[in-house]
Amino acid sequence: MLILTIIQILQVLLNVVWWVIIIQFVLSLLIVFNVINTSSPFIRSLHDGLDRLTDPLYRPIRRRLPNTSGIDFAPMIVLVLMAIANIILNNVAASTMASGGAL
Repeated sequence: MLILTIIQILQVLLNVVWWVIIIQFVLSLLIVFNVINTSSPFIRSLHDGLDRLTDPLYRPIRRRLPNTSGIDFAPMIVLVLMAIANIILNNVAASTMASGGAL
């Protein structure tokens, strides 16, 4: 049962990171289209904080991606990798349950 607990904790963490990426994406769109601007200290600090949280995830991917002239595909790639990790975790959990909880 310890393995299932660890898998569930990892899935919660993946879910939190997923939401952080989505919120950062929406906030970036709102800033780019000038719906909100970074002259507000709250918006500026929120945007900077989200960038600091996600930059370690994006940096290795951005180094390998070709220059796409302003379009950042790193968030999409991270979300796809997270979805793959979630599928793997679900399969490990299912096989753990099928084998009676002993892995």
